Amino acid sequence: MNFRAELVIEPQLYQLSKAGKLCVPAMNVNDSVTKQKFDNLYCCRESILDGLKRTTDVMFGGKQVVVCGYGEVGKGCCAALKAMGSIVYVTEIDPICALQACMDGFRLVKLTEVIRQVDIVITCTGNKNVVVRENLDRMKNGCIVCNMGHSNTEIDVASLRTPELTWERVRSQVDHVIWPDGKRIVLLAEGRLLNLSCSTVPTFVLSITATTQALALIELYNAPEGRYKQDVYLLPKKMDEYVASLHLPTFDAHLTELSDEQAKYLGLNKNGPFKPNYYR
Repeated sequence: MNFRAELVIEPQLYQLSKAGKLCVPAMNVNDSVTKQKFDNLYCCRESILDGLKRTTDVMFGGKQVVVCGYGEVGKGCCAALKAMGSIVYVTEIDPICALQACMDGFRLVKLTEVIRQVDIVITCTGNKNVVVRENLDRMKNGCIVCNMGHSNTEIDVASLRTPELTWERVRSQVDHVIWPDGKRIVLLAEGRLLNLSCSTVPTFVLSITATTQALALIELYNAPEGRYKQDVYLLPKKMDEYVASLHLPTFDAHLTELSDEQAKYLGLNKNGPFKPNYYR
């Protein structure tokens, strides 16, 4: 089962709902805290290195890398690459995420500013046509290009399937795309998700995501008639916290409990939820 499939359909769900064309209630699991903060961040922090190593055997120390997008996926990728000694640039459209990248010590750039010099390009935006043919034409020989975001929309792979370019399959999920002058780029998984196509995904994180999805389905199935209309809903915060609590025993972790006085002071139930629904 593809546990990150909701990444592909979540924006479309909201569009269908806004247009009044959504036929059933839907739960947006991707924006639940347990999905964003664990699968998107920690899973990608480990699987980005695994996928690149398995496919290219690249050494990360000193490599110049541009990561397009500094959401939770981008944050995980950047943290892993920085820890390995790479020089990491970030592109971002959201000023809040952009400021986070700057405060985390990354250089915020436009893709066109660094495209000629970087060794690796990684897309993590959830958008389409983030890396287009003009960018691909300007990349240096041997540049590695891969996607950690949407299914296969971020890199304009279709623009590379033209008569003047030669495709050479060098191993599973690895293609060299060769220009007439001999320049070649290394395209991974034909632009599909790198960690699902080329690496393993940590089972512990999959457990968190699968539990979140299962609880969302149970909630929709067992809900009284009329509770959920034909719209898109976020997972109730109490369920998010329950998913996290189920996985704490793995670490032999022990939660602190609020006293009655503390709970009254904060205006909380001692058993949660501990954060408001808008908390991200």
